[in-house]
Amino acid sequence: MQVDSDEDVKEEKATDQNIEADSASNAAEDDDDDEMDLASANKTKSIAKKRKKGIIYISNIPKHMNVTRLREILGGFGQIGRVYLQPEKKLGGDKKTKKNKRKRYNIHFTEGWVEFESKRVAKQIVPLLNNKQISTRKKSQFYDSLWSMKYLPRFKWVHLTERMNYEQAVHKQRLQTEVSQARKETTFFQNNLDKSEHLKKLAKKAKKLESSGNKEEA
Repeated sequence: MQVDSDEDVKEEKATDQNIEADSASNAAEDDDDDEMDLASANKTKSIAKKRKKGIIYISNIPKHMNVTRLREILGGFGQIGRVYLQPEKKLGGDKKTKKNKRKRYNIHFTEGWVEFESKRVAKQIVPLLNNKQISTRKKSQFYDSLWSMKYLPRFKWVHLTERMNYEQAVHKQRLQTEVSQARKETTFFQNNLDKSEHLKKLAKKAKKLESSGNKEEA
């Protein structure tokens, strides 16, 4: 009976040792998984850093240039994201605006922003193209036009959106002010006109009374 108890003790010790070994192995595997997850996270961060976007500003947009043509020309240097061209602000009412909507190719743009998917490409393209001919083909509409561009460091697309929203708000406020001023002027003119007509009526009435008084005296 004593022998059986010793064997049982040995078996229990062996079982405990196997459990400890399995726990250590599982812990090691967990550490390896954590290291792999950390490595993949660092890799993702490095890829995200490499994918930083860059924006260039074009201060002069030649006639006949539009978003499609700009993409075609600059797209050869790198992948382009968003593009915004500022339409020329014209004074002349709604008729010209309606005509421009019908014939969009007639719209002239004054300045533009181009977002490149690669910040490095955006930086390199400026010294490469700035103050150079847009096209070297003599038959091209842009043969006599030069690039005028600048790289915008630390500039994000949201900054441009905020600027556009601000300009729209200012423009709306200015229109409201002009309409209010026009209404005041119209009201002032109408009041003066009413006063003038009233004075004319009084003068006419006075003249009529004066003429009737002269007749009675005669």
